[in-house]
Amino acid sequence: MGVPTDSAAPRRQFLTCILLLWLAGIGLRITILAVPPVIPLIRLDLGMSETQVGILTGLPPVLFAATAVLGSLLIARFGALTTLVAGLFATAAGSALRGVMPDIAMLYAATIVTGFGVAIMHPALPPLVRAWLPQRIGFGTAVFTNGLLVGEILPVALTIPVLLPLVGNSWRESFVVWALPVALIGLVIMMLAPRPAAAAPARGAQRWWPDWSDPLIWRLGIALGSVNAMYFSANAFLPDYLHAMGRADLVSAALTALNVGQIPASLLLLAVAGRLERAIWPHIVCGAGSLAAIVGIMLLPGAGVVACAAVLGFFAAAILILMLALPPLLAPPDDVHRVAAAMFTISYTCAVITPVFSGIAWDLTGIAQSAFVPLAACAILLMALAPGLRLPRAAH
Repeated sequence: MGVPTDSAAPRRQFLTCILLLWLAGIGLRITILAVPPVIPLIRLDLGMSETQVGILTGLPPVLFAATAVLGSLLIARFGALTTLVAGLFATAAGSALRGVMPDIAMLYAATIVTGFGVAIMHPALPPLVRAWLPQRIGFGTAVFTNGLLVGEILPVALTIPVLLPLVGNSWRESFVVWALPVALIGLVIMMLAPRPAAAAPARGAQRWWPDWSDPLIWRLGIALGSVNAMYFSANAFLPDYLHAMGRADLVSAALTALNVGQIPASLLLLAVAGRLERAIWPHIVCGAGSLAAIVGIMLLPGAGVVACAAVLGFFAAAILILMLALPPLLAPPDDVHRVAAAMFTISYTCAVITPVFSGIAWDLTGIAQSAFVPLAACAILLMALAPGLRLPRAAH
């Protein structure tokens, strides 16, 4: 009948489910965020242009968008748990392969494998939250989102000051190292997770194609897409931007601030998400805060860039948490994976082209600040969409 909550099962079993959700969240982002700290090294080693850097960082969102519905199909056929584990192993393999690829084309190919693994994991987690913690959906979502944030922080905080000195400043070996914990997480979940029959409802499991006619899905997907675009593009271009500004010493601090800045939002939303998840004003506030942070990154010197990166991370995380809680809250149990897949497809489609446009803007103008103009446009879009995000009450 699924895994009971803490009120009906031994505490150890409940904590195991929480741990697995948290670890799965970590596995979603470690290998993706291992790239920004070493972009300058990759660019110099392979002779990449800024547009090619934009393509490299834009590939994972491409896969997140293009194969999210495939993840829904895999969940319908094999269950959310099996899909999650397969995604973790594919992600680990792709990351390790990136470390041995000899040229740009092959690096792109290995990045595609990595992005595919993460893409099929995205729609697997909301139905697992629904199945494992049916009475604690908001809490379960906050748990795996917190793990996701930790997975973003670890590589950006540790790669430059800790890992690179240990591997001889080799960006290739750093990719292999960051693949190891993802593979380990896959093994732990395989051994400790509830059996697939208990983790995913069998009834209605063959339904996998999203209902693209649902306007709410489109509004949510586009709004989340604007946030994803700002976040991924900022991670991609902050390193080279700071190098161009003559402040390479701030790269690690800025990337860490961008990602650590999300933690306070995670803790705050854990307490107030229930009161904010269907309101309009948080989207307007987060859009305005993100726009102010992006303008600050473009205009402020030195430490001001680090502070603004933290502010951008805070507002991006706030909207991310509100959005991720919606599929298991609003959709019937058998449709959670379909709703989640549609939302991820739309949102990451919106995010795909932004890093490329940022790179093109920089290459064409020769002005480093121009890479952040598309991000500012995304913040404005988020505010413009807010009036259409009045959400209905969940029907349960």
